[in-house]
Amino acid sequence: MNNNSKFEFYYGAMGAGKTREIFKVLHSMKEDGFYPIILKPRTDTKGDNSIVSRDGASIDVDFLIGEEDNIYQIIAMYWSDHHLDSILVDEAEFLTSDQVKQLTMIVDKLRIDVICYGLLTDFQGKLFEGSKALIEWDAKLIEIKRQCKCGNKKAFNMRLINDIPVFEGEQVAIDGKDAKYESVCRQCYKKMEVTYRNKKLTLKK
Repeated sequence: MNNNSKFEFYYGAMGAGKTREIFKVLHSMKEDGFYPIILKPRTDTKGDNSIVSRDGASIDVDFLIGEEDNIYQIIAMYWSDHHLDSILVDEAEFLTSDQVKQLTMIVDKLRIDVICYGLLTDFQGKLFEGSKALIEWDAKLIEIKRQCKCGNKKAFNMRLINDIPVFEGEQVAIDGKDAKYESVCRQCYKKMEVTYRNKKLTLKK
């Protein structure tokens, strides 16, 4: 049991390599003799009960978490019968704020490392509930960076419908199923948003 358990949130724009990082960390932990498991919210329907990277690699998750599920209770029950050192959480932005608090209980009471991966903001640049709660509950924030084609850092997940950028709609639309996304920097995002708004005004006239 670890007396200095980790509570971390690796975040980055889409395509930054978060899934590849999970695969790498999982492999390293197992190779070093540790016992990790993987969780993911049911909201992420891509891959069903698997995590799927953009290059097609996949790995099954140990638990799919519904919105009403209590993660602390699930893990406490599992922990009573299994060795468990670390929990890797994919698509953590889709967790509820209550579930993020439950993760802190796993870290603080059970002394198990919890390492989350996901998006910080949605296609409008607004925080997801889960990522907002991770900040509020003092997860260590670690950014996975990637460069925009203009040379700046990618930070925004621009939604594409029929290959056209859109800036209105529901917060959740799953990549590869409901929409496509292109991650860009703040400056490129703002330019495309202005073009989108101007086109809408033109169509209304």
